[in-house]
Amino acid sequence: MNISIKASLLAAILLAALPAAAQTNGRKGARMTREEYIDRYKSIAVDQMERYGIPASITMAQGILESDSGNSTLSRSSNNHFGIKCKKNWTGDRVYHDDDAKGECFRAYPSVEASYHDHAEFLDSQPRYDSLFVYASDDYRSWARGLKAAGYATAPDYAQRLIRIIEECELHLLDKPDGKRLYASRKPASAGDPDASFSEQSSVTAAGDATGLVDPDDYRVTINAHRGYNVYLTNGVHYVLAKEGDTFEHLGEVFRLSARNLRKFNDLKDKRAQPMPGEVVYIERKKKRWEGNARHHICRQGETVYAVGQSYGIRTASIEKLNRLRSDAVLRPGEEIRIR
Repeated sequence: MNISIKASLLAAILLAALPAAAQTNGRKGARMTREEYIDRYKSIAVDQMERYGIPASITMAQGILESDSGNSTLSRSSNNHFGIKCKKNWTGDRVYHDDDAKGECFRAYPSVEASYHDHAEFLDSQPRYDSLFVYASDDYRSWARGLKAAGYATAPDYAQRLIRIIEECELHLLDKPDGKRLYASRKPASAGDPDASFSEQSSVTAAGDATGLVDPDDYRVTINAHRGYNVYLTNGVHYVLAKEGDTFEHLGEVFRLSARNLRKFNDLKDKRAQPMPGEVVYIERKKKRWEGNARHHICRQGETVYAVGQSYGIRTASIEKLNRLRSDAVLRPGEEIRIR
């Protein structure tokens, strides 16, 4: 009798718990939007800026990019929101994750706050990032280019991607005095949809600047959506932005192209190369030269020939030929190169 009563009570408890568990799992399974991510962690970024002088906008943009707004496998498994690897002096917990090579060691943290703190300490303590701290805490463009130049990430257009996120989301407001209030009082660009806010800032009517200070992003336009991907157009060439976990093989299936052709369209000779989240992936052959009015591009710190080609929808080899550059050429900040 007692056993039966206990069994019934246990069953009732389990049944009562099921809806709550299902709701909890549902919340955990939902993707966090950029806006939700920013609202959740912007105070930590501002605190680190006040202590270390690192722009809050840079911290937030790196967190968004490196963790896919808190949705990446690495960030969910280890609270690592900045892709910081173990290195020799790391004594804390660690996880292993495929990145530039298979099974690389990444730092693991007890909380997201700990990841943000370690990110600030990492930049502050590494000699190769010393040059960044000469820039003001509201000079996010110099910080973005400096991070790329110092080797924080291998993506050739890493600086441009950080700047794009900052300007799309108006994160530069966080760098100002009373930044949290300014950011909270701004007019939201969209209902938390990063792709929507991206397309809202695009334009096809902007005229090219004859001085060479053309911004190729001014020519970005959303053409259509296909199986969950916004299709953009620049210089008459279509492309998409890679998502977390995307491969050229998967994108090839979506757009009925071979992975080999996708790598060719994006000037990648490495057969193992895969796109990073947020990276531009052209789904057709890029042009030989810029079709806008401008004839030249003014190089920024850390920029490569490949990054310029991806920004303008121009083949890397064409830029090298137009400017008589070698494939390993280093572009200097302020250098003027031909794009048509």
